[in-house]
Amino acid sequence: MRFSLCNEVVRELPFAAQCDLAAALGYGGIELAPFTLGDEPHRLSAAAIAVLRRAASEAGIAITSLHWLLVAPAGLSITSDEMATRARTLDVIAGLVDLAAEIGATHLVHGSPAQRVLPDGPHRAAARARGIDAFAFAGERARDAGVVYCIEPLDRGQTAFVNTIEEAAGIVRAIGNPALRTMLDACSVATTETERLDALIARWLPTGLIAHVHLNDPNRRAPGQGALRFGPVLAALRAQGYTGTAAVEPFEYVPDGPGCAARAIGYLHGILETLP
Repeated sequence: MRFSLCNEVVRELPFAAQCDLAAALGYGGIELAPFTLGDEPHRLSAAAIAVLRRAASEAGIAITSLHWLLVAPAGLSITSDEMATRARTLDVIAGLVDLAAEIGATHLVHGSPAQRVLPDGPHRAAARARGIDAFAFAGERARDAGVVYCIEPLDRGQTAFVNTIEEAAGIVRAIGNPALRTMLDACSVATTETERLDALIARWLPTGLIAHVHLNDPNRRAPGQGALRFGPVLAALRAQGYTGTAAVEPFEYVPDGPGCAARAIGYLHGILETLP
């Protein structure tokens, strides 16, 4: 299991400094939010991509994954019935899948709740179907690029489309593409699911459908800064032989970005040292 730091936590720093800080704190990787790269991250030049690769390599860490995929450019949606919006959104997804492969990332995490809104009323089912079609498209593109695209279940306060692992797994199974899978987000799981996170890990990891993990507290802060105890979570991941990425993804940075990143990795490494 490798801990990765979501780079928007320290996005005020240049990317090379983000990588250096993550490495110095003890993270094995950095998870990239494309919107931190500019308004059109799916169209980065070869030179810009080379800069990203070099920064991570020189810091001695990996760019493990991408997340918050559809924040930039503005106005994207996988559920919209506007053909131009849909075409532009699929173009961005394709570009980000290719970007992930080019920078050496292995996974993309599709959260982006504002870009998967379901309308109320008679058009809801059609919007959901369009979202599922977009996931199928992303999975096909990921398969061609040699990466894995993950549907992220999010709590109902963020979106009405894909709230539970069961719902995400149903979509993944129906599409039937091994490059399309789902993942666990600790904050959303603790807020939405009826089972404890460690029990969900024990139930879902053996299915092979879980390809990524986000570590955050239900209070939206980093692991160790709230009521959720991560000892059972890490113990369950270890017991199931999880060797993927566990990315630290707080939304509130206390006392600040670097400070919360430091506290989180110290807390998580401290737990690991106590596990058999």
